[in-house]
Amino acid sequence: MENTSVGIHRNKVAVSAIQPKSPTHDDGKQGDHAKKDSDEIARADTYAMLAALLGQVPCKDLIQYLASLPDSIRELGSVASAWGEVSAAARANDLDSIDDEYHDLFIGVGRGELLPYGSFYQTGFLMDKPLAELRDDLKTLGFEREQGHKDPEDHIAALFECMSVVIQSGDISEAQECAFFMRHIAPWTTQFFNDLESAKTANFFRSVGRLGSRFVNMEQQYLAMI
Repeated sequence: MENTSVGIHRNKVAVSAIQPKSPTHDDGKQGDHAKKDSDEIARADTYAMLAALLGQVPCKDLIQYLASLPDSIRELGSVASAWGEVSAAARANDLDSIDDEYHDLFIGVGRGELLPYGSFYQTGFLMDKPLAELRDDLKTLGFEREQGHKDPEDHIAALFECMSVVIQSGDISEAQECAFFMRHIAPWTTQFFNDLESAKTANFFRSVGRLGSRFVNMEQQYLAMI
């Protein structure tokens, strides 16, 4: 089986980031059912894109895609405006500087400036009780850890890739989706994104932090209505 950036698969299908067709929601011209499907795709794609940006050094194709987003996207709302800021940052930073920034933020010498793990943000310790609870819930939802992958499953990129798959799965209920988000994403990711936005070594990733913070806030409001 192909290894992925997060080292998790579901029902023998690898969980891997996908490039979104568009970071915006539907324009409202379709029927209610089609609009809901479009909105769900946009949500899943945003989770996948954030996972791709945070799971490893962003590749050339990903940065070029972000840089190509139209400036007009800023006019489509708070989250879309944040996409515009990411696009501007992608145009303003070269690949080498983004690579160096990623290493300073998340890898470093010994450790990076930030530790993007749920257990750490919730308890102050790595691989603590929140990770054990997450593993139980991932197993219930059909996810399995790939052998040989070193990062624990509560890395923010792993959680966001899993959330993308959950949204698109077709066999996981909205109630389960909401419970997974509220238990494993809502308690800590806003603080993580705020820390990323204000990190001393952040430049390109400052815009990613702003996007993540706005998106998670939107998700909390959306899922609270389910």
